[in-house]
Amino acid sequence: MIPISTTTLPLLNRTSANCPVHFPPKVLQFGGGNFLRAFADRMIDDLNEQTNFNGSVIVVKPTERGAYAALDKQEGLFHVSMNGVRDGQLFSENQLVRCISRVLHSYQEWEEFLKTAEIPSIRFILSNTTEAGIQASETDQLTDHPPKEFPAKLSRWLYHRFQSFDGRKDAACIFLPCELIENNGDALRRCILQYADWWSLGEKFKHWIVEHNIFCNTLVDQIVPGFPQGRKEAVYKQIGFEDALLVDAEPYHLFVIQSPKDIRSELPFSPDNPQVVFTNDLAPYRQIKVRILNGAHTAMVPVGYLSGIESVREAVEDKTVGPFIEQLLSEEILPTLDFPKETLEKYYKDVLDRFRNPFIHHRLISISLNAVAKFKTRVLPSLTAYQVSKQRLPNRIVFSFASLLWFYRGQRNEEPIPLKDHPDTIAFFKELWQKQMNGSLSLEELVATILAKEDFFEQNLNKIDGLAEALTKHLSDFEANGYQKTFLEQFAA
Repeated sequence: MIPISTTTLPLLNRTSANCPVHFPPKVLQFGGGNFLRAFADRMIDDLNEQTNFNGSVIVVKPTERGAYAALDKQEGLFHVSMNGVRDGQLFSENQLVRCISRVLHSYQEWEEFLKTAEIPSIRFILSNTTEAGIQASETDQLTDHPPKEFPAKLSRWLYHRFQSFDGRKDAACIFLPCELIENNGDALRRCILQYADWWSLGEKFKHWIVEHNIFCNTLVDQIVPGFPQGRKEAVYKQIGFEDALLVDAEPYHLFVIQSPKDIRSELPFSPDNPQVVFTNDLAPYRQIKVRILNGAHTAMVPVGYLSGIESVREAVEDKTVGPFIEQLLSEEILPTLDFPKETLEKYYKDVLDRFRNPFIHHRLISISLNAVAKFKTRVLPSLTAYQVSKQRLPNRIVFSFASLLWFYRGQRNEEPIPLKDHPDTIAFFKELWQKQMNGSLSLEELVATILAKEDFFEQNLNKIDGLAEALTKHLSDFEANGYQKTFLEQFAA
């Protein structure tokens, strides 16, 4: 054990931590930000520790601005501090992640980056380049050093690998993109094939990409707040080092992998690990996450905020808002999902644990960004599915919908609400509410106009039996009695 100075702790690196690199490069990773390090690299470290995976990671800086100077200085080492609620109990653990063996900047070290394509042990490609990262641009050229877009850089790397190994199938790779777009693996493959056409890389290369490389679609789920500025000194004392790359993360994580071929033997996560799932169909897992986790977030925002609550944790721990959210999930959302009951209930309980995490301050006003569009994708499908199956409207979801309309009125207790949405959306609601408040538009007309807005909902919601009347009744009560009094009268135990 390294002795801890009473004044200065050692800086983290492989010498101070007595942690040499043991394994050959097996993963090329585009991106070295908080999420990939806390989520993917920690899991790779677990594989090295618990299985015969025996691989290290080369991290590539895919963008021009900035550098991974701290990661380079610490020789790839960092700690993940996991804190939260697990199975209803507080959980805290610090883990040293050791799998990163090299850091490269694609703009400053382009030739060195390309040479990594000649490393036979590399098998996996990881990426997290934001949702806008997986796109192709015709302005990228084969001769650029480097081209701008991430798929263009990757295409150059793959073509160099194809040439270096004479198109052998054992030089092909497995792709695990973590960007939060639907069918991310398919999208990445389309971009590479597009560059192959634009750059005239040949049919043999395209055949090698399609037939031998494996592009997985993935779903990733973990809250990673980042560097714990407020409690760094306490964590430093626990780990015995100064770690500039210390990253906070919740204990919960989910990695769903949809692969066209069975890759479990090469990525040997324990079959007993419920947080890594190999599947032939990603859609149900995405639906569960969107409807339960994201849906609960979106539904609670207007109800909690208009009740004077500021954060997710405060909302679920409130004696009235908390049960409202739990019952909205258990009675109105879960019954609409066609998935094994035990799986849904486990995920539901995990979500509530995550919401109660005392180490994460998730502000409701932050979640309110683009709330109308989020309601359409995250909550409206549950409303319509419930109405079809039960032949009645879900009471709490409808109340949340009415609360959302009241939220876009732009005032809480006479104070302005900092609405965060597209300017056209904010202007639309502002005009309607001004007309309603000056008497030129009734609440019935306001609701009918909003529900008819197919730009928002991709359908005319006035066609849902009873919805307009229910929303109008709630808004009328808010106007007559005040929001908080109306909510308490309807939902207080």
